[in-house]
Amino acid sequence: QVQLAESGGGLVQAGGSLRLSCAVTGRTGTNGMGWFRQTPGNEREFVAAISRRTGMLFYAQSVKGRFTISRDSAGNTVYLQMNSLKPEDTAVYYCNIVAYSGSHWYPQQDSWGQGTQVTVSS
Repeated sequence: QVQLAESGGGLVQAGGSLRLSCAVTGRTGTNGMGWFRQTPGNEREFVAAISRRTGMLFYAQSVKGRFTISRDSAGNTVYLQMNSLKPEDTAVYYCNIVAYSGSHWYPQQDSWGQGTQVTVSS
């Protein structure tokens, strides 16, 4: 079982930046890693993913051009650099193992971390 621990969230003014980190413990196989976010009353939504095999990057349209996903060489830590933050980005952010199917990225592990709160003020 892979353990996931998110950190780096906080309160920031609109237009500011934050960098989230996801510490990965365990074996993730050949799956990619991704970031999701959730607000009260809504489903978790896909934000970004990075392919473990190729290193290719994928983003939701709402964050494209503003967020950047990356990983360290060993794959033990995944990052999400968030720039030009908007109030609409306010959410709890989670990371997970992901797989691609039908033009979408899906979480592969049922056990989620605690997430990290990102709040963007207007």
